[in-house]
Amino acid sequence: MIKIAVIGLGYVGLPLAHAFAEKYLVIGFDIAQGRIDELASGQDRTLELSELQVTEAIKNGMKFTCNSNDIADCNIYIVTVPTPIDKYKRPDLTPLIKASETIGKVLKKNDIVIYESTVYPGATEEDCVPVLEKHSGLTFNQDFFCGYSPERINPGDKVHTVTKIKKVTSGSTPEIAQKVDELYKAVITAGTHLAPTIKVAEAAKVIENSQRDINIAFVNELAVIFNKMGINTNDVLDAAGSKWNFLPFRPGLVGGHCIGVDPYYLTHKAQQLGYNPEIILAGRRLNDDMGIYVANQVIKLMIKKGQRIEGAKVLILGVTFKENCPDIRNSRVIDVVNELKDFGTDIEIYDPWANSKDVEYEYGISLLNKEELPDFSHYSAIVLAVAHDEFKTLALKPNKQQVIYDIKSVLAEADATL
Repeated sequence: MIKIAVIGLGYVGLPLAHAFAEKYLVIGFDIAQGRIDELASGQDRTLELSELQVTEAIKNGMKFTCNSNDIADCNIYIVTVPTPIDKYKRPDLTPLIKASETIGKVLKKNDIVIYESTVYPGATEEDCVPVLEKHSGLTFNQDFFCGYSPERINPGDKVHTVTKIKKVTSGSTPEIAQKVDELYKAVITAGTHLAPTIKVAEAAKVIENSQRDINIAFVNELAVIFNKMGINTNDVLDAAGSKWNFLPFRPGLVGGHCIGVDPYYLTHKAQQLGYNPEIILAGRRLNDDMGIYVANQVIKLMIKKGQRIEGAKVLILGVTFKENCPDIRNSRVIDVVNELKDFGTDIEIYDPWANSKDVEYEYGISLLNKEELPDFSHYSAIVLAVAHDEFKTLALKPNKQQVIYDIKSVLAEADATL
C-alpha cells in the first residue's frame, strides 16, 4: 500500500498533497507548528486551497504534522521545500538538506524519495542522496531510491492548477522512474513526461524559468530604450505581436520564488565547472535593476511637474510579487520602495492581498489597511506596482501636479508606464 509524506506545506506542497490525497493516504509535514495548526483548522493563508478543500481532504484521511515520527511508516517521501538564494545570490540548500536529514532518520528499505524543489542539475544525487545515506545507514539504489519531478505551481492561478499542468518525472533507476511516473499519472490529468535521468529533469526545470527571465529582460531593455525615444513600449509590442511567432512578453519587475531565483542555480553550477554564463547573468542584472529604474523615472516626472522631492508623499499600490496572490517572496516592489526612500520621499503602501504581518517580518515595512487609505489627491505620486483586480478600476482623478506611474499598464490615467 502506498503512503505518501509531503515535506513542506507551502505554495507547492499543499496543493500537491491535496491532489495525491484523492488517490492515496497522505500526511503533510511542515516544521512550522503554526502552519500545521492553521491547516488543521481548515485555513490556508496562501489561498491555494479553499477552506472547503482543506476540510474535505482532512475528512478523507489527510493529516498534517510537524512530528517526524508521524511519517515513519510512509514509503514515498516528496520534498517540496523552498530553495532560495543567499545575499550573495548563491544557492542556499539549507531547507533541502534539513528535509533530507528528517527523511533519512525514518527512511526504510525500498522507500522512494522524490524531490520537487528547484535545484541545479546534479543536486539530488550529489547533495541530497549522501545526506539520506548518512542518516539512514542505507545504500542508494540498493536499499532506497530517488526521483525528481519538478514543481510547476503558478501561485494564484486557479486555472492552471497542479493536476492540470503536465508533469516531468524521473527516477534513479529505469524501474523506479516508471514507478514515479505511474504515481504522478494517477493524479495529474494533464499527463506526464518521463525524462531519461534525474539530471535531465533537474535541468529542464531550471531552464524553464531562466528562459522566461531572459525574455522579460529583453523587453525590459526595450522599455528603457523606447522611453528614451519617447515611444510607448506596449504600443510597439502590440504592433510586433501581430506577427504569428512573436513572443508575447511584457516589461515588468521580476520577483517571486522562481524566475528571479532559479537562474542563479544554473549559473552557480556552470561557474563551478569553469564556465561563466553571459546571457543568463546579463538578463538577471538587468531585471534586478528595474526597480531602481522605475523609481528614478518617477522622480524625474515629479521634478518635471515642479514637485519638491524631499518629504513628498508617494503611494505604492501592491507589494506582492504578482497580481491576485498573497505571495510576497522576493518581491521586487521593495526595490522601488527603497530607492524612492533614498530620494527622501515619504512612502505609504497599500495591498489588499498581502498579509501585513508577513510584510513587516520580511521587509520591515508597514502596510496601510483599507480604512487608513486617504483620498488619492493626498499623494504627490502614485505608483501602481502590482495589477491586482481591485486596482484596475480605481478612480484616481489626478491633478496637474500629481504623477501616476503604472508599471503594469492597466491605468488609463497614468502619466507613464514601464
